[in-house]
Amino acid sequence: MLTPSKITEIFVQVDDFCKEFELEIIQHKLNAGNCKARNRKASLADSEIITILIAFHTGHFTNLKHFYIGHICSYYRDYFPGLVSYNRFVELQQRVAIPMMLFLKNRCLGQSNGINFIDSTHIKVCHNRRIHSHKVFSLVAERGQCSIGWFYGFKLHLIINDRGEILSFYLTKGNVDDRNIKLMTSMTQQIFGKLFGDKGYISKALADLLWGNGIQMITKPRKNMKDFNISQADKIMLRKRALIECVNDELKNICKLQHTRHRSVNNFLMNTMGALCAYHFFPKKPSLNIGFDFNDRQMLLTA
Repeated sequence: MLTPSKITEIFVQVDDFCKEFELEIIQHKLNAGNCKARNRKASLADSEIITILIAFHTGHFTNLKHFYIGHICSYYRDYFPGLVSYNRFVELQQRVAIPMMLFLKNRCLGQSNGINFIDSTHIKVCHNRRIHSHKVFSLVAERGQCSIGWFYGFKLHLIINDRGEILSFYLTKGNVDDRNIKLMTSMTQQIFGKLFGDKGYISKALADLLWGNGIQMITKPRKNMKDFNISQADKIMLRKRALIECVNDELKNICKLQHTRHRSVNNFLMNTMGALCAYHFFPKKPSLNIGFDFNDRQMLLTA
């Protein structure tokens, strides 16, 4: 639920990061010579724009226009004294794309504790019946297949820890395999320990690659395969792999990660970043309570 305290919490963290970001930009800025570089400031600061975009995904709103005009402009005008029209706000979104991405990568991701879960979720951009007439993503989206059938759009690949915090993410076209070597190498750079996935991640080449990087890939065997030599503790953790399904569910149903009303690719990317940033500010995330009984030498785990 969006409250004034939540707005303040988001703004403080975003504003602190934007101030550090501006200092880095000034230090690494190229000299324009005799020409004076334009540095026009908008009515809304970058931190205020990012705060509004993140706040939209923390509430129960499905339409950014209704949220901005009917909620922000009506109830939070004192918090944002420089509010502009909605059309101008949409134009200003593009200028905060880079700082918002850096804020997501530097402030909204957790740390690996040795127990990690991986999964991918599909992001539809239109109904299957309108694939041939769809134009916005005609050059970037692709058809893919998931557990619920065929779709047209993208895939969001996630790795989380046992506390439900997002450790790494990767956005690909809908037809990219979950076992793609380039994809997995990029996502697991900051990961160590055990990585639990579903049967779609079964690959000897991938397992050997991750093992060389200090990561043990653990999955359930397929029906036509022999049982793997997995410890009892790992079997218990595989049953808890539904934890990442809960994270995907919150991203889609609460953060509104997926909808089919995008009018540009940039709007889609800003919506995706806003949803991932908003999840970071959730006070309660799906998590596991893991302990260890040293007397019985058994792992105690509750959802």
